[in-house]
Amino acid sequence: MNTLRNQVQLIGNLGNDPEIFQFENGNKKATFSVATNENYVNAKKEKITDTQWHRVVFFGKSVEIVEKYLKKGKEVAIGGKLTHHDYEDKSGIKRYVTEVVGNELVLLGSK
Repeated sequence: MNTLRNQVQLIGNLGNDPEIFQFENGNKKATFSVATNENYVNAKKEKITDTQWHRVVFFGKSVEIVEKYLKKGKEVAIGGKLTHHDYEDKSGIKRYVTEVVGNELVLLGSK
């Protein structure tokens, strides 16, 4: 049952090109946003598309795949876990971040 705890699966399209950060020790981090869409018909019989944006982060060897293959608009399937943290910005305002830390990546769509 532990494998079901804090598990996230998304299928969507990249909203931006990945940003790659290299740490002093040589490790890398990739961040990008993924849009997921849910379509439904409201009470007025209008087709509605609800788009949700998700911040995604990858570390380690997966970053090489992200760097090589992912671009804005690319359709992907992502597996990972949901994390939350906060920080203080340059103005001293506390900011909150929720993101998916990816551990699985499948490239979808056309090549």
